[in-house]
Amino acid sequence: MSLAGKPKQQAEVADRGPKVFSAANVWLEEQEPEVRIAWALENLPRRHVVSSSFGIQSAVMLHMMTQQVPDIPVLLFDTGYLFPETYRFVDELTERLNLDLHVFRADMSPAWQEARFGQLWNQGEEGLKIYNKMNKVEPMEKAMASLGAGTWYSGLRRSQSSTRTERRILEFQSGRVKFHPIVDWSNRDVHMYLKAHDLPYHPLWEQGYVSVGDTHTTRKLEDGMREEDTRFFGSVRECGLHLDGS
Repeated sequence: MSLAGKPKQQAEVADRGPKVFSAANVWLEEQEPEVRIAWALENLPRRHVVSSSFGIQSAVMLHMMTQQVPDIPVLLFDTGYLFPETYRFVDELTERLNLDLHVFRADMSPAWQEARFGQLWNQGEEGLKIYNKMNKVEPMEKAMASLGAGTWYSGLRRSQSSTRTERRILEFQSGRVKFHPIVDWSNRDVHMYLKAHDLPYHPLWEQGYVSVGDTHTTRKLEDGMREEDTRFFGSVRECGLHLDGS
């Protein structure tokens, strides 16, 4: 690429920040995800990591990233309340794609959290905020610090919710570069990639789930619901991982 025809060096991208990001995003929007990733690997700050919820369509990003960086650290933030099918899906994809999996959890166990605070997810938006910070945001911050992450790849897509419609491919979040290679993909794009590479959906896809997180805040898609309504009782969409300054 470049903003002028040739790839920018990592230091220049990092130092110039918003200016380079704005120009780069214009070019990146016209590229295929694999080209976007190749550009990011050459130009963006190291160390490169990818996070995954091992949700319905997670095999796409995991496959796409490991095709170019087989040993890229894969970060999972385990709340202790994932579906049994999710844990088995983690095992399946880790073996199949030979993932370098790193699992991070809250310092306090789920049982201890419930003993001290009760079921936070049933305590309104404020309870959910505390729960997500403790079980997702803080483990994410620990992961990024311990691995020395410079660029974080994520499979966020604009079509997933109203809170993601303005997301860019290249962003800056909470002190590090954030990269969304498939942010403009539709559900059909995802399906075609999975089919082309013989990759599985999450097992709960067949049972009517379109988004999967914790057992207590995930619902099947029903008539009249949006995808974002299937998580957190429809009251919030983001768990905090993908919000700046979380």
